[in-house]
Amino acid sequence: MKEITVENKLKYLYALQQVDSRLQEVEELKGDLPMIVEELESRVGSLKAKLKELNEFAKQAKIDRNNADVEIIELTEKIEKYKSQQLNVKSNKQYDALTREIEMAESKVTRLEKEMETLEGKMEIAKKDIETNSEQLEEAGAELDGRRKELRELNKEHEKEELKLRHERDKLLVRLDKIDIERYERIRKAKGGNAIVPVKRGACGGCFNRVPPQKILEIRQNSRLYSCEHCGRILVSDRIVEISVSS
Repeated sequence: MKEITVENKLKYLYALQQVDSRLQEVEELKGDLPMIVEELESRVGSLKAKLKELNEFAKQAKIDRNNADVEIIELTEKIEKYKSQQLNVKSNKQYDALTREIEMAESKVTRLEKEMETLEGKMEIAKKDIETNSEQLEEAGAELDGRRKELRELNKEHEKEELKLRHERDKLLVRLDKIDIERYERIRKAKGGNAIVPVKRGACGGCFNRVPPQKILEIRQNSRLYSCEHCGRILVSDRIVEISVSS
């Protein structure tokens, strides 16, 4: 890129500040709406994830309960079969072996019945949680749709101006050095969006602290970039402001 004069650099930086300040004003006109939309999107996403988790849990609990039910039926059939076999055994040893099998099966049935009871309770809780979660998701989704519509209307209202400002910003950026842009962005971020300010009535236009008269004379020469000794913002002369206003 062709090297530019310091005066033009100051002019472009000040013009960039004016564009960014107006973009910030346009953004502020939207108020908290963008943040509200972002928070609602996050909430809807969390509710959807939770609902999915609850449905999967309820589904698995139902599978486990049904499997336990089937196993209880099978064990009950075995118990009846073992009891029937006991009537036909010819030794105490065989009778005792069948008794042990019956006791083991009955113990397992008792354990499975408790598991089924626990699973039923969990399914009931999950069902209520799913209903509550679904209602919350529906409410949050409806609010999100409404807020998104509001934001779209606001964006549409300022769309032309924003596009124009961003186009102007791009044109200014290509005229400036990367180092100057980085310095500008760093100060702007640290100072609430205001990096380039004029000297007004002998004071910094950003922090309003006094600028020494000798430094004001030097700033008016537009021969280098001067920073405020108090806030670090880049100071520009009346001449730069006039050029920017008239251009």
